[in-house]
Amino acid sequence: MSDYRAPVKDMRFVMDEVAGFRELSAFPQYAEATPDMADAILDEAAKFASEVLAPLNRVGDTQGCQLTANGVVTPAGWKEAYKAFCDAGWNGIASAPEYGGHGQPDTLAVAVKEMVCSANLSFSLGPLLTTGAVEALMICASDELKATYLEKMVTGEWTGTMNLTEPQAGSDLALVRSRAEPQADGSYRVFGQKIFITYGDHDMTDNIVHLVLARLPDAPAGVKGISMFLVPKFLVNADGSFGARNDAHCVSIEHKLGIHASPTCVMAYGDNGGAVGYLLGEPNRGLEYMFIMMNEARLGVGLQGIALGERAYQQALGYARERKQGRDALTGEALVTIDKHPDIRRMLMLMKSRVEACRAMAYYTSGLLDRAHAIEDKEEKRRQLYLAEFMIPIVKGGGTEMGIDVTSLGIQIHGGMGFIEETGAAQHWRDARITTIYEGTTGIQANDLIFRKLMRDQGATARVVFGEVAATARALAESSRPELLAIGRRLGRALKAWTDATEFLAGDAKNGLAGPLTAAVPYLHLAVTVCGGWLMGKAALAAAGHLDRGDGDQTFYRGKIASAHFYADQMLPQAAAYADTVMAGSVALAAVTDDML
Repeated sequence: MSDYRAPVKDMRFVMDEVAGFRELSAFPQYAEATPDMADAILDEAAKFASEVLAPLNRVGDTQGCQLTANGVVTPAGWKEAYKAFCDAGWNGIASAPEYGGHGQPDTLAVAVKEMVCSANLSFSLGPLLTTGAVEALMICASDELKATYLEKMVTGEWTGTMNLTEPQAGSDLALVRSRAEPQADGSYRVFGQKIFITYGDHDMTDNIVHLVLARLPDAPAGVKGISMFLVPKFLVNADGSFGARNDAHCVSIEHKLGIHASPTCVMAYGDNGGAVGYLLGEPNRGLEYMFIMMNEARLGVGLQGIALGERAYQQALGYARERKQGRDALTGEALVTIDKHPDIRRMLMLMKSRVEACRAMAYYTSGLLDRAHAIEDKEEKRRQLYLAEFMIPIVKGGGTEMGIDVTSLGIQIHGGMGFIEETGAAQHWRDARITTIYEGTTGIQANDLIFRKLMRDQGATARVVFGEVAATARALAESSRPELLAIGRRLGRALKAWTDATEFLAGDAKNGLAGPLTAAVPYLHLAVTVCGGWLMGKAALAAAGHLDRGDGDQTFYRGKIASAHFYADQMLPQAAAYADTVMAGSVALAAVTDDML
């Protein structure tokens, strides 16, 4: 199995040239986010990921987690790695300094998170959920709860979870039955069962802070009647010491296709009198608060697909450069390494360019979030936030679907050996397969993009994105480099396909929901394809500028242009097909009756 080495050079390039990291230091809260500081952090993170986390990836896959009488036990080395992770400060890299975090911009933190996910996805899920819980508490917890829980969670001394799903309520949270009964002291007793709770129990920390959706006795029906409660594994006394063990227990863990070392728990609340919980924010606004965590988690899950794609690409490339088979069709040389065969090179470049395109989308979105947090002008802050929220389903849906495709290509490049578990190629695909499902399926991301992002402002945010894509296409068209001209032509055609499909959807929506719902996922794929080409085009323009100035690693910059050119030729033509699918409407599907399925 190939070792993982973080692609620090590409990460830094995307941070600077696509996400705008260098400009962030102009904001007071990011004044320390200098290039030198970023280089030092990324170098240390890369070392930690490759030396501490990556060696445990296979261990976690083969050992998995075990539920014992004392709770869930993680694989060998997990507790020690988690302690080292927290001691180094990685858990709170982007969290508020007043609660023990380092306050670094998301544009830097996203690269660190990608490294952790690439090195060991199962490990990364615990910190991911904790970070989301921290964001929710920062916004809706009382000062007393913040004082008790936040610093412990920011530093990683305690972890956090999100508890949404129940046996009868998958993605339809209107069906949530868990209930919370008010107590005389202002607390609540929580009763119910939650499923698919990532890191719902483990042995890495002394306490786990569960954020649980439940209904108050007088709550209205549906999603408007859901509140959110903080339910700790161990109660915490006023002096910070532990009180009693709370009535919140893991009753089983799931046996999964992948991410074996991430304990996916069935959690029971209140089997012995009620789990003590504390209301977060206002009653009946729990779903609204949970979406704070959800946005953080969706961006993080999109990054997981990117990270696994990168890991699979590195392993496939290493194997292709060593495996000798066949004759070089171009030179006639006998018994060459398989990376010389055109079809293998095509698959390797598909892996590389698609990972780079999705990385650019994730980092670009992180840059938007940084600006939304830092800018004081309310109108510009809103604009940046709307752009980021528009991009999140594109990053989540695109990054995860790409991760599955690319990890599958990695198996294909290995040939029969890819189907053998000992090579490790199959684990990347098995781990990736869940990413299009949890934190909202691809269909949910597509509906979110159309109904909550595209239509909420009558397409105003989409038109801003279209304008940015068009500006990049024009800049490419003005270049004297043939490769950039070719990228610009492809990007212009793809953008027209996207705008045409968007106009069609806006009109079709007036006829009911059937058309947009049928077209949602193809529309999402269209948006992902064009956004990837747009940001690859931006990267190519920046790389060409470095080449013209004679900067640094010329081979690297030529590689960025080559990757963008390949993406434009191989991926952007698919935009027209996706647009045709969107504009076909729902006629064919409407003709399918139940007995035809």
